[in-house]
Amino acid sequence: QVQLVESGGGLVQPGGSLRLSCTVTGFTMSDHNMAWYRQAPGEGRKLIAQISTGGVSTDYADSVKGRFTISRDNAKNTVYLQMNSLKPEDTAVYYCTRGPRDYWGQGTRVTVSS
Repeated sequence: QVQLVESGGGLVQPGGSLRLSCTVTGFTMSDHNMAWYRQAPGEGRKLIAQISTGGVSTDYADSVKGRFTISRDNAKNTVYLQMNSLKPEDTAVYYCTRGPRDYWGQGTRVTVSS
């Protein structure tokens, strides 16, 4: 059974940092590119970062480039999203998914507010 479980969200002040984790079971994570999406209130789900199977290649949305870093540990079946210099507009529910976009986690909520 394929499962993706996100964690690490919460309330943080502007300028702060959070590290999200997504732990997967039911498939070999090293066989798949992985990605993080987010969905802000009233908006659709948007791709913000993705990483190749071995972690060598990454890509970011312009809105997070230079502030967010995606990484993965295939031995731990976990993909991470390090988020620095957070802004109120980063407030959203963050989801991870695998390459085909066929399975998704339940999401973890990030709120950036003073």
